[in-house]
Amino acid sequence: MTSQQIKRLVLGRPLKSSEAEAQKMPMWKALPILSSDALSSVAYGTEMIILELATVGAFAFTFSIPIAISIVLLITILIISYRQVIDAYPQGGGAYMVAKENLGMIWGRLAGVSLLIDYTLTVAVSISAGVMAITSAYHDAVPYVVPIGLIFTWFMVWMNLRGTSESGNVFSLPTYLFIFCMITLVGKGLFDWLTGVGHPTHPVSVPTGLPAGLTWFVLLKAFSSGCSAVTGIEAISNAVPHFKNPSQKNAKRTMVTLGILLAVIFGGVTLLSRTYDIHPDPTGAKSVLSMVAEDAFGRGGFYYVIQFATMAILTLAANTSFNGFPILASIMAQDKNMPRMFSNRGDRLAFNFGIITLGILASILLIVFQGRTDALIPLYAIGVFLSFTMAQLGLVLKWSRERSKGWKRKSIINGVGAFVTFCVVIIFSITKFEEGAWIVIVISPLLLWLITNISKHYDNVGKQLRVELTEPIPITETVIIVPVAGIHKVVLSTIAYAKSLTPNVVAFYVAFSPEDAKKMEERWGQWNPGVRLVVVVSRYRTLVKPLIEFIGRVEHRYGEEKKITVLLPEFITHKWWHRLLHNQSAFRIRTLLLKRKDVVVSTVPFHLND
Repeated sequence: MTSQQIKRLVLGRPLKSSEAEAQKMPMWKALPILSSDALSSVAYGTEMIILELATVGAFAFTFSIPIAISIVLLITILIISYRQVIDAYPQGGGAYMVAKENLGMIWGRLAGVSLLIDYTLTVAVSISAGVMAITSAYHDAVPYVVPIGLIFTWFMVWMNLRGTSESGNVFSLPTYLFIFCMITLVGKGLFDWLTGVGHPTHPVSVPTGLPAGLTWFVLLKAFSSGCSAVTGIEAISNAVPHFKNPSQKNAKRTMVTLGILLAVIFGGVTLLSRTYDIHPDPTGAKSVLSMVAEDAFGRGGFYYVIQFATMAILTLAANTSFNGFPILASIMAQDKNMPRMFSNRGDRLAFNFGIITLGILASILLIVFQGRTDALIPLYAIGVFLSFTMAQLGLVLKWSRERSKGWKRKSIINGVGAFVTFCVVIIFSITKFEEGAWIVIVISPLLLWLITNISKHYDNVGKQLRVELTEPIPITETVIIVPVAGIHKVVLSTIAYAKSLTPNVVAFYVAFSPEDAKKMEERWGQWNPGVRLVVVVSRYRTLVKPLIEFIGRVEHRYGEEKKITVLLPEFITHKWWHRLLHNQSAFRIRTLLLKRKDVVVSTVPFHLND
């Protein structure tokens, strides 16, 4: 089986460019692909709130309800704001496009960097939380957290390399199963709470003041931890062009559907954690969601269905990033803010380079942090909230500048969104700084510096390569130098090709002794190919240095009158390992000469049969 056949088997048949429209997503497919990140965060959002409150005692758990309500309000503000992003920038790009066009390129780059960091962390957090759902049900799997996480990550890479449409078909069912399980869980829990039947339930009280030992700093830490439930909302606005027509309307409907589901499920699970009086597992082996499900249904069949659905949605949450990261990277690459290869589509119309890069970065995070969700969470959400802030502020400037119909109402909506999200950035940066947020705060400006230099490089290359259409093509004669190691068919074919290009051909031979030089000159005279041979004796048995010195003499003689071309004879072996049996002089010469200005280096291959 050839490598191409293996590639077709693994990734599927190549898709034509004209088939790109078929890869676009209807609403039912876009929801699981682009919303799984936000939906899955309910599996750890509530837990992160309770873990922070647990540091001062179980009495503080009653504050989880007000914190959850404030996060639901934040979700509402962002949903309304990002619907306006979709209307204003239907070409996609989300916060990056908004910031670039309204705040300036430097702020656009910062928004792009922030989102790329967040997408990478989303994969690591989602996969680690998905593995935790397995360890909650099967404790024997705890030692294998990292290997399981890596397997899940590269399964996602493989599925996304096969294309958006195919990954959507595979990932839709688990996402809808999770939505069904969560709505059923919330419904069952509320029924137990309201009727007092089933497992014991506790009254839910709203705190009226701060008890002794609980500080505003702890509450803000709990709030910032719970804000992990908000990440992923922006992915829909980044991928508007990937929706089926009418793309804007479908994207906005998907955004509203996501907001409703997220508010109901996240708010409901947080409420149930109080009605069932859930205390977080200090060992981290059992999730809060698992304990809520166990209290609601017992450790029966439906409990394991919920655990499976949770594991699946948490793993698939990474799929939001596997769609968002490559799309955003491709848009930034088209603006010369990322390496150009990120803008290229593969055989299956997927952005392969972005998908593989994301898989590598997420794998590194899983290994470094040993697959621990609680260790990754502090790095999480700063980037996405910073991009939220820049997107909202950019839209305020856009509406104020354009003054289109309803611009005041739109400005107020986005202004409130900018203020709230900026406050979250400040809260998160302060409360999570020592726990790891400093890493993101340090890495973000470094990446901003890197992509700024990438852009400068492309600008510099563009200036040097730019051609005036009225400029005539210069015509220069060529001198071809053919380095030879003897007289054989490879040299014969190279000399013949060189003579077909120009009569100015000279062969160059390096001898290691006077006897060797004399012998070569005699054989060349007998062969007489009609090309002058220059022989140099190398006392130190080096090939490259004498050739470079000879090129320098030719340059000195002709100046700019004639272009120098070095034509390298090289035979290509039939089997790859045969190359190891021969010296690599042509490769060494080519590597060194490519650094020289105004010298053309080319290879004439001669393929061996066996």
